[in-house]
Amino acid sequence: MKKTVLVVEDNDNNLYLVTFLLEKRNLEVIAARDGPTGIAMAQQHMPALILLDIQLPGMDGYAVAQALRAIPALNPVPIVAVSSYAMCGDRERGLAAGCNGYIEKPIDPSSFVDALMPYLEGKITP
Repeated sequence: MKKTVLVVEDNDNNLYLVTFLLEKRNLEVIAARDGPTGIAMAQQHMPALILLDIQLPGMDGYAVAQALRAIPALNPVPIVAVSSYAMCGDRERGLAAGCNGYIEKPIDPSSFVDALMPYLEGKITP
């Protein structure tokens, strides 16, 4: 059975690239374009991994991560922030909000999925 990755991303180009890379590695991808939809989809689908853009419309990724972590059933699901925020302290802020990892945009297509595999294989857990 394929593992499911929930991608919470509002940018079409970023979503296309991430989906392409994940599906190429035989992972199932479901997508949400905003935080509230992402939270609902996470509860409905119980993905193996959540990839979370930080710069989302309305509810930012930090608030989404905090909301996801407040749902006990989702506590075992790793959350990896994927963000163009690369200033000093941004990674720490993502981790403090409940993310387990942080990948800066633009992503490197040659190593992106490999960086996610420890989360999908249970080697890095919340």
